[in-house]
Amino acid sequence: MTIDRFNSNDRLSAAATFEALVFLSGQVPTQSEDITAQTQEVLSKIDALLAETGSDKDHILNATIYLQNIQRDFAAMNAVWSAWLSAGKAPTRTTLQAELARPQVLVEISVIAVRH
Repeated sequence: MTIDRFNSNDRLSAAATFEALVFLSGQVPTQSEDITAQTQEVLSKIDALLAETGSDKDHILNATIYLQNIQRDFAAMNAVWSAWLSAGKAPTRTTLQAELARPQVLVEISVIAVRH
């Protein structure tokens, strides 16, 4: 039974794997200002982490999406999300409103995937 951790610090790991499972910590934007650009940035970070762990977006089992303002940002986030997904590969998903770590962060996404 081996657990591998990726991009770790004293508080958390960006990703952890156990057997075929891949767990990503919530990913947040660092530079973007609007919800569309922030969602694109976060999904790009997810792509990179999944690749590093031996997976990809087509192997996501579950996603949790946190929005700072669900009423304002849901449609725009959802448009970017839908364009990013491969046809027929949509994971289970929960989207909710939450007070996020910093006021400029509009979206945070965490996923569970399997390695291919």
